[in-house]
Amino acid sequence: MASRTLTRYIGVYMRESDTRMFRGKPDGCFDIAYKYQGKLIWEKVGWLSEGYSARMASDVRGERIRSIRHGLELPNQKQKSPIFKDMMVKYLQWAAVNKKNGKFTDECLYRKHLRGFDDRRLDEISPFDLEEIKTNTLNNGLSPATARHLLVFIGSVFNKAAMWDLYKGDNPIKRVKKPNPQNQRERFLNYEEARLLLSELKKVSPQLHDIALVALHCGLRAGEIFNLKGQDLDFDNQLIHIADPKNKYPRKAYMTEEVKAMLLIRRPTSPCECVFKARNGDPIKGVSRTFARIVGKVGLNNGIDDPRYKVVFHTLRHTFASWLALNGETIQTIAELLGHRTLAITQRYSHLTGDHKKRAVLAMEKLFNNSLKN
Repeated sequence: MASRTLTRYIGVYMRESDTRMFRGKPDGCFDIAYKYQGKLIWEKVGWLSEGYSARMASDVRGERIRSIRHGLELPNQKQKSPIFKDMMVKYLQWAAVNKKNGKFTDECLYRKHLRGFDDRRLDEISPFDLEEIKTNTLNNGLSPATARHLLVFIGSVFNKAAMWDLYKGDNPIKRVKKPNPQNQRERFLNYEEARLLLSELKKVSPQLHDIALVALHCGLRAGEIFNLKGQDLDFDNQLIHIADPKNKYPRKAYMTEEVKAMLLIRRPTSPCECVFKARNGDPIKGVSRTFARIVGKVGLNNGIDDPRYKVVFHTLRHTFASWLALNGETIQTIAELLGHRTLAITQRYSHLTGDHKKRAVLAMEKLFNNSLKN
């Protein structure tokens, strides 16, 4: 490539190519020069063969000068959007410190569903791409809840990139409709089923039995149980302090006598030590597969296809609330014990509280039957 030659336009130069030809002559490339923040900037405009001319290059230079004068961002000074893979490294490092067990879930979602974005920049990921992710997730037999969780996760990555000044574009998740899963748990255990499940769990894993006991008797979520430390146990008042719940609002749970006796045995020597630990001594990251295996062994899910009626670990918390409702406790009390911030979530148990609805239906039936006799 030949050296630059100044054209008749200020700050516009042309270079002749040693290899490219255009109309029987060496092709020419136009460059412009201008100063930005005290530095001389060289910018390539384009080739004669691409339709550029010295006049067009001069017009581009004029636009750059006007942008600098009015404090506007220059195209060649714009921040480059990060590569998705690099952004994920930063996000998962943040999640490991700030999301407790959430980092493990996020990493699984990334590795299973999002590796196809690894070499793309964030500004190259469109709402259409996310619609494809959603469709593929559902077509592969995964639940709407999983698809929704995946989309929310992607949105969180974009939000963090913007918060950390690594990305200045729109969040594509805003233009994607998330699935609305109908996955409220309807099934709860009766007393005999609960006793049978706990009995079988104890034979295989005493620790898993004790974890299930806390969920069933105290209504704690799995993550809340795994995060329990010695300092969270108040045996004098039979209280469990839940310091880091899902909704970020600490609350108190109440020990039953059976739970208190079990926790007295399991009480760790250090206040900061977890009550329940994995075999290697680390905090537990998820419910053991043994739970599902025992549920299958005792036949609690036999013949059931609807996920809302299948017994999973969360069924124990749902059972705790259902038993309270059947015992006549108010929705307000149940909400406080579950740690719900609004009663709207707890209203699902309202059909179990009191017998007035049942009495009304039975009274209607009695009137109908009496009318047939007359």
